[in-house]
Amino acid sequence: MYDIVVIYRRPADPGAFDRYYRETHVPLVLAIPELVEFIWNKVDSTDPDAPYVIARLTYPDAETAGRASNSPEGLTCSADVANFGQAGSVAYGSERQPVAGR
Repeated sequence: MYDIVVIYRRPADPGAFDRYYRETHVPLVLAIPELVEFIWNKVDSTDPDAPYVIARLTYPDAETAGRASNSPEGLTCSADVANFGQAGSVAYGSERQPVAGR
């Protein structure tokens, strides 16, 4: 599996960020083709430098993630970040490393 992790900095108006993210951005993410899983988390921290939201988009592999990110839906989603992510964001791609567990 291959994850794209997006880390958003704390916005000036968290309520506006949350509304826009839930009502507008999440549906755009869910429209991206070949997306296996989408999870987003609000960071629980009093540190003013801590991220605000961490999102994870999961694909079967890096090639699929690249194709999906460059699809019309993926490009629309990426462009939409300018509408709510003014505080800044960064994205990373990562290949999952399985660990034997319970």
